[in-house]
Amino acid sequence: MDSKKIWHFFSYFSTIQIIFRYLFLIIQNLSRFPKYPFIRNAISDLFHAPVIVTFMDTMLLLYFHLCNLSPCTVDIDDQTTIHFFTPNHRKFNKPNLVIIHGYGGTSRWQFVHQVRPLSNRFNLYVPDLIFFGKSYSAGADRTEVFQAKCLVEGLKRLGVGRFSVYGISYGGIVAYHMAEMNPLEIDKVVIVSTAIGYTEEQKERQLTRIGRRISGFLVPESPQDLRFLVSLSMYRNDFLKWVPDFFFGQFINAMYKTHRKERLEMIEHLLTKDADPNIPILTQVKAFSYELRAE
Repeated sequence: MDSKKIWHFFSYFSTIQIIFRYLFLIIQNLSRFPKYPFIRNAISDLFHAPVIVTFMDTMLLLYFHLCNLSPCTVDIDDQTTIHFFTPNHRKFNKPNLVIIHGYGGTSRWQFVHQVRPLSNRFNLYVPDLIFFGKSYSAGADRTEVFQAKCLVEGLKRLGVGRFSVYGISYGGIVAYHMAEMNPLEIDKVVIVSTAIGYTEEQKERQLTRIGRRISGFLVPESPQDLRFLVSLSMYRNDFLKWVPDFFFGQFINAMYKTHRKERLEMIEHLLTKDADPNIPILTQVKAFSYELRAE
């Protein structure tokens, strides 16, 4: 499908988001009326069922299809499965690019604004990290090194040769280890908003600055936790005041209830491992990194 049609669809999707924004406000105000308890009960049921988030997630899936990306699942071994979005038709005159999401959600929600322009210029591969989306492992390894090894193995099984990698937040840590362990397979590296090399003092200072338990908002349980996560991770977050709590509650039910225990264990590993400011330097040509460090 040509880019103009894709852009029209994306504009349509944005319009739907705006309609839902005002619909949320109307429903939220209706639910406060003391009369007509059956209306309040029906609205309460709507709030607890993740129908709106499920609908939007389906729309995102359709949008990825319109960007010439198709979902597929790769078995790494008898315990681990990785879910990817891959090009419908790989073109050998285009470079390969892998983009890796952070801790806040799945690849669909993280990269909705990036897949259209990137898929025009690259053979684009968009994985879900293990314990996110449909990626899963029955093993006990919760390290970012394990994530990196599994992604590289999954790409090999997809027939991907040399590629560049972009990672944001936790995905940047995974991207770093992919590049460090596979210098010949990976061409260029982009690491964004990722703490890789830091001292123990810097880590403690940053945790103190945040002032909250990290696992409490990286794997949120309440709308307030998710609001805090979004406010930290997004520069322009004025839209948060328009989003009612029930939508955040639906998002948590849809995105964070599955594999919650495993994600908490991943955070525990990151927080308890020793800080190492003297990390190996990547050897990739023209490697670029942009880190947000605790000063």
